[in-house]
Amino acid sequence: MSDRTDRVRGPLAPSTGVQRPLGIDDVEIEGGPFGRWQRINREAGIPLGLEQMEKSGAVPNLRLAAGEGAGSFQGFRFQDSDLYKQLEAVAWEHGRLPDDGYRAFVSETAALLARAQRPDGYLNSHYQMVKPDKIWTELEYSHEMYCAGHLIQAAVAAARAGLGDELPAVARRFADLLVQRFLVDGDDAIDGHAEVETALVELYRLTGEGSYLELARKLIDNRGRGLIAETGLGPLYAQDHLPVREADTAVGHAVRQLYLEAGVVDVAVETGDETLLACSVRRWEDLVATKTAITGGHGSRHDGEAFGERYELPPDRAYNESCAAIASIHWNWRLLLATGHGRYADLIERTLYNAFAASTSADGVRFFYVNPLQRRADLFEDAYLGRRREWFACACCPPNIMRLVASLGHYVATTGDDGVSVHQYVPGTIRAGGITLAVETDYPWDGRVRFTVRDTPGGEWTLKLRVPAWSAPGELTPNADGYAEIRRDWRAGDTFTLDLDMTPRLVLPHRRIDALRGCAAIERGPLVYCFEQIDQDGDLEDLALTPDSRLRAVERDLPGVGRTVLIEADAVRLPPSPPDGLPYGGPPTSLPARTPATAVAVPYYQWDNRDGGVMRVWTPLA
Repeated sequence: MSDRTDRVRGPLAPSTGVQRPLGIDDVEIEGGPFGRWQRINREAGIPLGLEQMEKSGAVPNLRLAAGEGAGSFQGFRFQDSDLYKQLEAVAWEHGRLPDDGYRAFVSETAALLARAQRPDGYLNSHYQMVKPDKIWTELEYSHEMYCAGHLIQAAVAAARAGLGDELPAVARRFADLLVQRFLVDGDDAIDGHAEVETALVELYRLTGEGSYLELARKLIDNRGRGLIAETGLGPLYAQDHLPVREADTAVGHAVRQLYLEAGVVDVAVETGDETLLACSVRRWEDLVATKTAITGGHGSRHDGEAFGERYELPPDRAYNESCAAIASIHWNWRLLLATGHGRYADLIERTLYNAFAASTSADGVRFFYVNPLQRRADLFEDAYLGRRREWFACACCPPNIMRLVASLGHYVATTGDDGVSVHQYVPGTIRAGGITLAVETDYPWDGRVRFTVRDTPGGEWTLKLRVPAWSAPGELTPNADGYAEIRRDWRAGDTFTLDLDMTPRLVLPHRRIDALRGCAAIERGPLVYCFEQIDQDGDLEDLALTPDSRLRAVERDLPGVGRTVLIEADAVRLPPSPPDGLPYGGPPTSLPARTPATAVAVPYYQWDNRDGGVMRVWTPLA
């Protein structure tokens, strides 16, 4: 192993960039929603995941591949990846708060993987047990490289969390096989599901082995050249319609596109390829402007779990897969480190507090695969679209959620040549380059964030604080990247307070979003709000907000939800439609009678923890 192993104890350790990330042990989150998520993840989520690794077949499948146990293969062809994401979650949680049980799980699983791995380094329980004659021949849908990518990321996490060399050794044998076949021997095939690219770059950063970076670059350059065999879903589905450098907009399967973008930025940063970085930024700008839900979610079509056309953002049919929210955070974090622009931290915040946070129940043991922005009373589709579930047959999301929650501290702050930049506001402690900051805040319920310098190396340095785009700057003028800069000869005990504007606001959609025309949503701070039936006096579907609605914040503690801030909004109640005849008519001769009402909104991430009834983010304007 290279000495790069010790550079950053976190998911990402680029060798260059405007900002340098901190390790998960450099940031202690001591409260707020982030702290609560980490506590529940440790107490409930990860134990559930470890239990499901046996029940789902993920671990038994690998025992079969190792010639141990009895039975037949269970689950999908990519079942191994669930285990790898679970391993990564455990590794980061161990790095955050060491635990002998976590160490034992990683060690025992690494030993099993080593026994299951073929002598040439190949490791995939489905193809070893079910289709040994089809290895590498069905890459358009086999997920073989995808699974390898998650194995590599788990191994990087194990190495950086101090969990030994066993898992990294397994991953390197597989990575070396990939290099031999797809780089040295010249096989130009690529996996239909991007993911291995970003993993290979991180393995390069960990080990210093340049062939991993070269293979990642080749895989990216090969995409869009028609090298993925037809699956019936078309070339856009797997981003094989255009070379990466030529594509202007995100298309196809949302998670695949977003994982690909993370790899594109990684390769661009490590090779100094500015044109490659620029093409990813170009797609980001288009994606944010035309294909992003108000919650930060991505993927407007259930068909293909895919992006739709520009401004195709239906609330009720929104897919917004939980894995897409995670992949979006990965991509935005890489762009933030590469460029220093606060707009990427803004989108991370929007996604974390809304699309991502909504994926998990308040008790931490039920999950959404799909995150719509509206639920009607007569929802009748499958359980993936109903209430949160404990697990899924295709369980890509739950362990993915767990690995991000365990590593949340990595995304809070960075260090640069002249000080510390804080991107996300959480109570706790930040340690960076000899600087220690104590952070006191009740964010996101309150906009005041107080920083106290505990330790400093002496001399002048700059504290950069992100001023979110939703907040009025107040007395601070942010720079071009969206950060307020406070440069001083800081001394231990010095304090600084940031006050962000938490006034609730009514938000209107772009005029081209047909599905949302005539509607409005409510935001407060970083939180998007929704209306649930349980909080309304009368049928939610008959409520309409007034254009000049007064919005009032009310702090509450709700059963099944916990602490929250509700928004009371001026509204009117419309008379129900006639029960017979078509739901259409001519121009009204007079407005229907309207009854004044108060609509009550709850943060979107806290929905579906009570009655599981009707929900709306976007509500008609009266």
